[in-house]
Amino acid sequence: MNELLLVASIAERDTLRYTPAGIPIVSGTLQHGSQQTEAGIARQVEFEISALAAGDISGRFADAELGAVHRFKGFLARKNRNSKALVFHIIDFNRLDTGASNGIR
Repeated sequence: MNELLLVASIAERDTLRYTPAGIPIVSGTLQHGSQQTEAGIARQVEFEISALAAGDISGRFADAELGAVHRFKGFLARKNRNSKALVFHIIDFNRLDTGASNGIR
């Protein structure tokens, strides 16, 4: 199974564009920070990840407030067929209250 749930803020976002097939698409960068427990030891985790919203969800992503914290659901895939770089493909997201703690799964 390839499913990723991520609490993150939208750090950067491109403008809405269309693929040659006419599918709306928006690329961006998500920023995550949290404390995780690994082998019984607390560890501070911070990273940025490239993200992509395609189809109906792209309009919501294009309108979402930059810097606001959201819970994202999606999957990881290669940036393109010949790339080893991964991109998080967003299939759903919801804004969280600012008091919510960040966490990944």
